[in-house]
Amino acid sequence: MQVTVRYDMPAHNINATPIAPPLVVGTIYSPGSLRRALRLRAGAVDVLELRVDHFADASDELLRAARDLPAPLIVTVRHPREGGAGELGAERRRELYWEFLHLAKYVDVELQSLRSFDVVLAGAQHAGAQAIVSDHHFRATPSLKVLQERWARARSFCGGTMQADIVKVAARVETPADLARLIAIFGFAQGASVSVMGMGPLGKVSRLLCARLGSCLNYGYLDRPQVPGQWEAVRLKERLAELFEE
Repeated sequence: MQVTVRYDMPAHNINATPIAPPLVVGTIYSPGSLRRALRLRAGAVDVLELRVDHFADASDELLRAARDLPAPLIVTVRHPREGGAGELGAERRRELYWEFLHLAKYVDVELQSLRSFDVVLAGAQHAGAQAIVSDHHFRATPSLKVLQERWARARSFCGGTMQADIVKVAARVETPADLARLIAIFGFAQGASVSVMGMGPLGKVSRLLCARLGSCLNYGYLDRPQVPGQWEAVRLKERLAELFEE
């Protein structure tokens, strides 16, 4: 007997050829990961993310060290409800964004903070950096309807007058149906730049697949994982190189 499995995916065409070669991001969120980043050879990873919220009490030291890092930087000061460290308030987070903006090639603000931080993203774009709007789902992968609605919201800011350069979506993936919903983002994004990844039991599989489908920024850890399902960043770059040999 033949069994047909339906995931209720939208009728969008998912292009299996990435728009641009995928970049691997190593995240700096601890003294150990900062030390590892400073020792990386040039090209070992493509981008480094500075999780400035983890260094809020030592921002001067991080600022000095950041000048010696061997890759372009994403500046992120994460909201406490999305994994941010230190229970930082909005005012302190804005101060830290402005303090590190001159070092940034990318600036990341989560979707839930857009109303208060859209001026940060506008300032980033004015300074020549790219604006990333991120959306995290640590407990489960939302429905397709929710993913699509939130993606559309993440695309625009400043009252709809400006657009994010990259929309980043991360969700916990435990089943094939979760994974199917996650990769459906490449269909309704319709060529816009996206960074898509899973966390949890199918996290590692999802990160390889999403990179192959066109995820432009693909995150890994430098000294220890922050969430289940991450690859070590240098190893992820090696695995992706193998995937793109064909």
